[in-house]
Amino acid sequence: MSEEKFYSRFTEKKSSKAEAKNRRREFNRDRDKYFDEKRRGLDKKKQVSFETRNVPVDAKIISSFNCFDEKKLPADAVKVLETYDSIVQSVRPMNSRQLAALPKDIRTLSHQLTDERESRHVSYMNATEQLSAYLRYFTWWNLVRLTRVFANQKKDAFNLEDGDAVLDIGSGPLTAVTALWLARPELRGKKLVVYCMDISQSTMAAGEEIYLSVAAKARPLDEKAEPFWKIIRVKGEMGTGIRKKAKFICTANMFNELYQKDKEAPEKIADRQIQNLLRYADEDCSLFIAEPGMPVAGRFISLMRERFIRNQFRILSPCPHQGECAMSGLHARYGGSAKWCNFAFSTEGAPAKLLKLSESAGLPKERAVISYILAKREKAAAAEKAADTEGTKVAVVSDPIYLPGNRQGFYSCSERGMVLVLNPYGKNIKSGDILTLSPLTPLDKLEKDRKSGAPEIKV
Repeated sequence: MSEEKFYSRFTEKKSSKAEAKNRRREFNRDRDKYFDEKRRGLDKKKQVSFETRNVPVDAKIISSFNCFDEKKLPADAVKVLETYDSIVQSVRPMNSRQLAALPKDIRTLSHQLTDERESRHVSYMNATEQLSAYLRYFTWWNLVRLTRVFANQKKDAFNLEDGDAVLDIGSGPLTAVTALWLARPELRGKKLVVYCMDISQSTMAAGEEIYLSVAAKARPLDEKAEPFWKIIRVKGEMGTGIRKKAKFICTANMFNELYQKDKEAPEKIADRQIQNLLRYADEDCSLFIAEPGMPVAGRFISLMRERFIRNQFRILSPCPHQGECAMSGLHARYGGSAKWCNFAFSTEGAPAKLLKLSESAGLPKERAVISYILAKREKAAAAEKAADTEGTKVAVVSDPIYLPGNRQGFYSCSERGMVLVLNPYGKNIKSGDILTLSPLTPLDKLEKDRKSGAPEIKV
């Protein structure tokens, strides 16, 4: 073995820095390429030819709703989201120098969460600059996503009463808990015990301060109710014990970090994690998982969905059926042809100051993306099951697809598998729409999409 040169450790550091710089350059190039393609896609909209004549359709739309409808957000929640930066500033103030460095800190943390995640330290959130960047930017965007999802669920989707326990695993700065408070005013007056579980005590402490400040601005409907839920911070990973079975369990952006490091097959990871979750679950429990809208996350959500159904859970959202997942994302991360389930909504309605901060950090967002699933035990979901018998439900998953002949379509999920919903008349259809259709043409008589083989349904 050759003797190590005294200068080797210095050249290795330089090499490591150079490699990191190259990774960032590649990341920025890929990001710019993505937005250029999106802009070209927007230009293509002008080339779509919508029908003005009476062309037969294959199904009529009976009803529709969107999973991310911002109109469902309570007025006080919208106000809190718009002024969220001032709430964080009141809890964790930054001086002018720190505020000036914030865009750079956000950009640095973004790299650690994406292209540099393999070299990221496990306790990265304990660093002051990184925690501040996370709270002021990433938490803000996550609140925008999760409040949209929670606000658009059915009235009895969470089914929580006084004395019930909620468990937020991988809680971080209590993002999911804060989002639930904002999006569901009917739950604010409930006497809930909320267990927040995370390995970082400092992150949870900061999140609790933010939650309490938010609760002071978005108050319960009943003036006599307790002004906030009882928060119990639990330092530890999944598997750490709590005193009470949970009626509602949520995890947001937790599993993606786990399966990035775990070397086991995704199916094995999902088997283990469903058992971990069920150990905490009350007999009438609801379970919610949200992950970044990436192929590997879509695949994991699909695997967990399958295991929920095996364990007598009913899928409440976003799936319009209980059959086999039509967009499982199998091998999608390796370039496979299987579609993967993720939804996107426009950021036009996002807080103006958040959009400006995104631009300053060099991370402009034209759309927010998420993969998620909400499930409830079959016994507690009997009413939802009975209500699902009307019409044929289809979940619009993709952004508009521009097809030969100046046509517009959307890859969608149905109980009969993946379908391509065609939009010949230019109806207002977008990702996240749940359409109830009255079929006019038998499925086996429909034309097939040449690329995916999915039946084409003109609506």
